Amino acid sequence: MMPNPADAGLSADEILARVLYRDGLVLVIDKPAGIPVHAGFGGGPNLEQSFVHLTFGLPKPPSLAHRLDRDTSGCLVLGRHTKALRELGEMFEQADVRKTYWAVVEGVPKSAEGRIKIAMSKVGQGPGWKMKADPKGQEAITDYKVRGSYATPHGPRAWLELHPHTGRTHQIRLHCAEIGCPVVGDKVYGRSPPTEPLMLHARAIALPLHPKRDPVRVRAPVPEHMRAELEACGFTGDKSGDKNLAGEMQPKG
Repeated sequence: MMPNPADAGLSADEILARVLYRDGLVLVIDKPAGIPVHAGFGGGPNLEQSFVHLTFGLPKPPSLAHRLDRDTSGCLVLGRHTKALRELGEMFEQADVRKTYWAVVEGVPKSAEGRIKIAMSKVGQGPGWKMKADPKGQEAITDYKVRGSYATPHGPRAWLELHPHTGRTHQIRLHCAEIGCPVVGDKVYGRSPPTEPLMLHARAIALPLHPKRDPVRVRAPVPEHMRAELEACGFTGDKSGDKNLAGEMQPKG
């Protein structure tokens, strides 16, 4: 049964305006912060309800190929049909998808760049669950680079570019906390005031959809709730060909 568009968190115009890339296999959309990708324990509006507006001539709406947390913004990949979802599932499972995240964190890592390799496991079930560092848990690896920093009355903050090599739940959030630099606005693993939004953005993604072609590369614009903090750290805006965006990927159009 198709979801009722009237119950969705985003209207047709809103979700269509967030399409970053489309072809016969996949869609990449710019997920807004503050809305879950699918129904959670408490129900309520979710992004999946709006996929009914993204059929683009196919008989069924697309489906999620992976997940982003409720308060994380940026590149979210959807498969347009069963075959595409199967192929995408294999890509994500085999870590063939290159993901780039941007975060603003409390403090500055001791090293300007490095690799975080801390295994993880889940604690609890239902509302209130979280992840913890656990040597016996699932392997989790994240590379990071400090892109800039600035001083605040409560201590420095840094802009990190992060590349997860594994796809564990809350991986970046836990890894940043474990090196002493929790993501600003993280109510589970951080120490920011409760009024601050989570400053974690799925900035870019590269999908190797065709063996003999370059990966499909998509970049999501910086969300407004992170712009001031990033600019304080040295971000100067999205510019085509900007050399300060090394390692990142360009959006459709």
